[in-house]
Amino acid sequence: MPLHHGPDQHDERPMAVNPFYGEANPVGGMTDAPPKHRLPDDPMPPSTAYQLVHDELMLDGNARLNLATFVTTWMEPQAGVLMGECRDKNMIDKDEYPRTAELERRCVSMLAHLWNAPDPDGSVGCSTTGSSEACMLAGMALKRRWMKRNADRYPSQHARPNLVMGINVQVCWEKFCNFWEVEARQVPMDGDRFHLDPQAAAELCDENTIGVVGILGSTFDGSYEPIAELCAALDTLQEKTGLDIPVHVDGASGGMIAPFIDPDLVWDFRLPRVSSINTSGHKYGLVYPGVGWALWRTADDLPEDLVFRVNYLGGDMPTFALNFSRPGAQVVAQYYTFLRLGREGYRAVQQSTRNVARDLAERIESIGDFQLITRGDQLPVVTFTTAPDVKAYDVFDVSRRLREFGWLVPAYTFPAHRQDLAVLRLVCRNGFSADLAALFIADLRRLLPELHQQPHPLTRDKEAATAFHH
Repeated sequence: MPLHHGPDQHDERPMAVNPFYGEANPVGGMTDAPPKHRLPDDPMPPSTAYQLVHDELMLDGNARLNLATFVTTWMEPQAGVLMGECRDKNMIDKDEYPRTAELERRCVSMLAHLWNAPDPDGSVGCSTTGSSEACMLAGMALKRRWMKRNADRYPSQHARPNLVMGINVQVCWEKFCNFWEVEARQVPMDGDRFHLDPQAAAELCDENTIGVVGILGSTFDGSYEPIAELCAALDTLQEKTGLDIPVHVDGASGGMIAPFIDPDLVWDFRLPRVSSINTSGHKYGLVYPGVGWALWRTADDLPEDLVFRVNYLGGDMPTFALNFSRPGAQVVAQYYTFLRLGREGYRAVQQSTRNVARDLAERIESIGDFQLITRGDQLPVVTFTTAPDVKAYDVFDVSRRLREFGWLVPAYTFPAHRQDLAVLRLVCRNGFSADLAALFIADLRRLLPELHQQPHPLTRDKEAATAFHH
């Protein structure tokens, strides 16, 4: 969650209330409204409170036109009804809501089959608030298993645990290493390689390595990391040194793409070295924000001492989570979506999304001003930068001008060793149709003549430009 400070300037003027907003407030009159930054002294009618909040939220961007986010922005009305019916159910209270708990268990089993667990019924997993929490849990399991294997020498100053990953990982992995005091060993980008190199990752491993993270769908460019090659490099390392390093696959996005439209890609529990996998149900799992999943190959891969059991809500409830109370609505929505679509439905949705991304990439390339980095061939994500001969504007100018049409498109620089590369990223999701993609291309073409008239790129402060706002 972002941290918030107090208001930039103390403005205690009350918000204006339109007299048409209805019910008169018997306390202070129809047009009285509360201050912005402190609790009001008195209540107000629900219709007035609703209209005040509703009006302010109109200044948010349109979620459907947000091409920055991987998060689901459209679901069927029936899913919304189910979520509304379950919004008061606490996911942790499995004794009070046993059917909700059963739907969670079924989802874990479905994912275990989808990801080719050797014994799907023997796999263990849980729902989370998203992939960030799922990654934290997976990292904790890796660290605890390493601690048990090295109990004779940990803790000591010579046995600091480390986790190997590409520098392109999502920020949650940096958080994990910071919060749980694990050294982050990152493989840098190099040339046109924008994610982890298997051999370089293996060379960073030693007796203190708790695991290696492979990303199935990089946030920076949408590319898959070579998980099978990574496992092979670690197999060779074990043959030479005896080090047995497990792999966690961060499939936040690709974990719900590859099984359906890249079935021949071997990245999951078919690889014996893969001990755990996570995904975001609220990304390409096609559920509104608030649900992720973490699965382990077998019960032995999740140390029992990380699981808590409590009985003060009734019954014996094993739980592995960073938080406690959590709404059950998103888990129910995930089960609805699994039930609604099935394998063939997911395949059709994900293939359609990839087709939109590929077509979008071809149209962008045909404009002539841009150079593609990725074409939507893996994750349905298109990244591109300005062509070398374009001098009047840069990607930050394009991002800024696209906001005038309502499109939210991030422009950002790549991390260390490729900070010279700044790109625009288009995340295609279910609900971003071919028609919307055509409208986007039309708007992109419409702004280019004015950009060509600029004397130079107008965004000189690149660090400030990467802050995404509207």
